[in-house]
Amino acid sequence: MFTMTRADGYQLSTDPDRLDLDRVHHWLTTDAYWALGRDRATVERAFAGSIGYGVYRVDDGGQAAIARVVTDRATFAWLCDVYVAREERGRGLGTWLAGAVREHLWPLGVRRILLATHDAHGVYAKLGFAEVDPGRFMQIDQREQRVNPVTGKEHVTASPLTVEG
Repeated sequence: MFTMTRADGYQLSTDPDRLDLDRVHHWLTTDAYWALGRDRATVERAFAGSIGYGVYRVDDGGQAAIARVVTDRATFAWLCDVYVAREERGRGLGTWLAGAVREHLWPLGVRRILLATHDAHGVYAKLGFAEVDPGRFMQIDQREQRVNPVTGKEHVTASPLTVEG
């Protein structure tokens, strides 16, 4: 477990038992453009399969911010679901949180950390993040592609625990 404490009364922890997933679900699905409407079960599965970073007020233990990292814990990580509660903004928590993620992943050997943002480029640039070469990285957004171009089959929505092959 990874923990850091700031002098001004905030603590960061990767302890999954401290995460208030009800609060996280509310934040993400009502105020985060990338996750609006995401159901509670999806939020739970996403955090269960990732490293969750919670920022908490030391005085009362209340959760102030969250981030999630999808990683192999060896070479690569995807930083996502970074959110700072509206009432906690302006205190540098987002920058501190993303920097702590970087610090936590370094000893594991993770050297490439990717993220996507529409509006926080300045926050991440302070930490060394830079826009990636569009001629090098590719993605597939399966929300937009309903037919597999190789098989010609239409994608079937399966239950979260079912894997179709």
